[in-house]
Amino acid sequence: MARTFFRKLLTYVSSEDDSDVVFNEEADGQSSRHRNNRQRRKFIRRDHIEGHERLFRDYFAENPVYPSNLFQRRFRMSRPLFLRILNEVESYEPYFVQRRDSAGRLGLSSMQKITAALRMMAYGVTGDFMDEYIRIGESTAMESLKKFSETIVSVFSDEYLRSPNANDITRLLAVAEQRGFPGMLGSIDCMHWKWKNCPAAWKGMYSGHIREPTIILEAVASYDLWIWHAFFGMPGSHNDINVLERSFIFTELAQGRAPPVNYTINGNDYTMGYYLADGIYPKWRTFVKTIPSPRGNKKKNFVKAQESARKDVERAFGVLQQ
Repeated sequence: MARTFFRKLLTYVSSEDDSDVVFNEEADGQSSRHRNNRQRRKFIRRDHIEGHERLFRDYFAENPVYPSNLFQRRFRMSRPLFLRILNEVESYEPYFVQRRDSAGRLGLSSMQKITAALRMMAYGVTGDFMDEYIRIGESTAMESLKKFSETIVSVFSDEYLRSPNANDITRLLAVAEQRGFPGMLGSIDCMHWKWKNCPAAWKGMYSGHIREPTIILEAVASYDLWIWHAFFGMPGSHNDINVLERSFIFTELAQGRAPPVNYTINGNDYTMGYYLADGIYPKWRTFVKTIPSPRGNKKKNFVKAQESARKDVERAFGVLQQ
């Protein structure tokens, strides 16, 4: 679902750019008088080497200008993590390998292209925002963003964008039992991600109770902020139940396949894991919800423990928003 949504979005953006070019050509071709006045793209000779050397001195040299804490804040990750991603992406996708043009001049480095893509994703800025610092054109920055997103999914999906395996389930169940919830696989919830640059034609479909265009992310997070289930792309006019009906989290369970889970509560044996959820979710055996208006110490203690453990997914959403 998430990949299909982004393909449609990238197609929309690309077609919009192409239509502007065709319109200009048609308008220029209507009259021979205006052919000499046709607007041509002006070539800007950017010093790519200078942009790379400035970026390297500022953040990646042996004694960089900006320390590691500023790198963490501005790149939203540590320097070793950035370098690992850079090496993996560069070895997988030849687009990010620095090449020479027909005149023998060195082009943009992988460090410049990936930095531009990450800054655009982290801060939601336009394609030409980084031109003055990195020396990268708007069209190249947009292409780097698309290539980078596709490469990240191809390289890291098998390791991170996957369901838990047997070892992961054993670890999750052991930690959950220590927290007082044997059989718990994680916490599930939805969040509305504000879409600042939503196309005007889509705003009505993507606006809900927040009154602004949003995209819904359904996620299951564990205690260590590992989001091992993510269903992204539903319009903001939906609620958590609508998203759950279209989500694939229970696809294998509906087909009779489920992770091997065995635990005992009050002398009863169970073979199905469950998720902690809030009150809007349906009364299914796979959800353990809080108790509204609890009375008595037993129910109050349960509500306190359930809401404390369910904060895992809320913390994960907070990290994403930051």
